[in-house]
Amino acid sequence: MTTPLYLDKAVPAAYAAAAELARQAGAAAEAAGLDRILVELVNLRVSQLNGCAFCLDLHHRRAVRAGESERRLALLPAWSETSLFTAPERAALALAESVTTLPGADDRRRTEDECRAVLGDGAFAAVAWVALTMNAFNRISMTSHHPVT
Repeated sequence: MTTPLYLDKAVPAAYAAAAELARQAGAAAEAAGLDRILVELVNLRVSQLNGCAFCLDLHHRRAVRAGESERRLALLPAWSETSLFTAPERAALALAESVTTLPGADDRRRTEDECRAVLGDGAFAAVAWVALTMNAFNRISMTSHHPVT
């Protein structure tokens, strides 16, 4: 295989725009009252679904720094099978999974309605933007073959 082409270095203006989008999504999450742990759980779950090692490593460290427990991080892939996550966290994770996997229209609408009822409009929109942005960064890192060192 040839040397990876890091998209962030090849087109820095596009990467800067993606980074600004992530900053705006984070600001929306903060404005909606979402704590850092919930945001990192969303980032991790999206990265798990996409299989992005670089982003998993980065956001695992950020979640731990924010105060998340190793137990909940270990159980994140099975979050819906435990009672360890709060109702807002569960809604955020369900929405993140829906945004990432794009199920059929009926399932997607049902999930969106349920999550919106729990989160409210502001938090729903913020979580959706965090998940959308994380999906973009997963693809940037995976296409660039960013290493985990």
